[in-house]
Amino acid sequence: MPARLIDSFATTGALADVFSDEAVVGAMLRFEAALAKAQARLGIVPQAAADAIAGIDGLDGSRFSQEARASATLAIPFVKKLTARVREVSPEAAGFVHWGATSQDVLDTALVLLLREARAILAADQARLEGLLRELSDRHSSTMMLARTVLQPAPPTTFGYKVAGWFGAIHRSWRGLSKAFDEALVLQFGGACGTLAAYGDGGPELAEAVARELDLRVPDVPWHAHRDRLAALVAHCGIYSGSLAKVARDIALLMQAEIGEVSERGGGSSAMPNKRNPAASVVAMAAAAGVPPLVAGFLASMPQEHERAAGGWQSEWPAVAGAVQATGSTLAAVVDAIGGLTVNTDRMRANLAAQSAVFAEKAVMLLAPRMGRAAAQSLVTSAAAGPSLRDGLAHVLTPEEFEALERPEDYLGAAETFRRRLLEDSECP
Repeated sequence: MPARLIDSFATTGALADVFSDEAVVGAMLRFEAALAKAQARLGIVPQAAADAIAGIDGLDGSRFSQEARASATLAIPFVKKLTARVREVSPEAAGFVHWGATSQDVLDTALVLLLREARAILAADQARLEGLLRELSDRHSSTMMLARTVLQPAPPTTFGYKVAGWFGAIHRSWRGLSKAFDEALVLQFGGACGTLAAYGDGGPELAEAVARELDLRVPDVPWHAHRDRLAALVAHCGIYSGSLAKVARDIALLMQAEIGEVSERGGGSSAMPNKRNPAASVVAMAAAAGVPPLVAGFLASMPQEHERAAGGWQSEWPAVAGAVQATGSTLAAVVDAIGGLTVNTDRMRANLAAQSAVFAEKAVMLLAPRMGRAAAQSLVTSAAAGPSLRDGLAHVLTPEEFEALERPEDYLGAAETFRRRLLEDSECP
């Protein structure tokens, strides 16, 4: 389904589907079906009751949000509606709906099931982005350009190294987020207060059986009031989306007309037909900007009371779903930007040639053995402040030395070594 207009940049169509009302209800139904099947297998409920419960394949949740306000949980109107539907099929089975479980069991596990689907979408886009960045870096391994520090011209680097830097940060951030997904994708099943007392001493065995039905891991203990796994997931969304947004910001800056070193496919202007805007980068930065407040909100909700929260847990769904969707939107936009990026190598070279003062550091290193570090630093500083570095140093450097001084290929240091290291890091276990 398409995103709501107000959420145009905050999600994608695929992620909007994952967290749609229909998907939420569907995930809750999967939990209840898994619970009933596992209970029947262990002789806790009749097989006929499990079959009837698992046979319900859809519920109208149009009024659930309104009814949930009366009980402060979506689970109560859901279970009520599910019970009514099961009763239509088998009055005897209706009494076994949600047997021994609690609201947070169905809601937390439903969220985990949705997160698993979202993770698959993000992982596919991440793999595509890594491939695009690797190819772009390799293609421009020797493409010379200005580095820029504090937004000002600096000594030369290569565009391939710059892209590899993007790759490295994104790869490391994804590795952290992926691990956080691994930790968070676990069953929630604890019953009324986390002891599974309704099942006597058979609770752990039942939890294992429910998890197998849902293909989830079982944590050591239920986690009703301990939200560290989800907190880590949301926090890593902030880190990952920030790494992605850095790429978008760099592209937008390099695309400014006065720099003109790269260009996206771009978007137009409603008022200025001449404009080609960095549309994908804008979407990425807008989406990423929404993640840090959600991280802060989730962390603020973590001190939850005793065995079940009064407000903190209930506030989490919008934060978790919002952070994951905004992160996915950022990722999709950066994939779009990189996939359609045009690199203007001639402009990169021209911009570099127009900034001879960026070789001032190199000039100091060249002159220091002759006149001492302090004198060389003073002389070059004065020369750089004049009309041109060449004019200011004409009395101390030969034309041949100037030619060598202004050859960017000779002042790249370990750029290529570092570029290769960044790309090779993804190949390590």
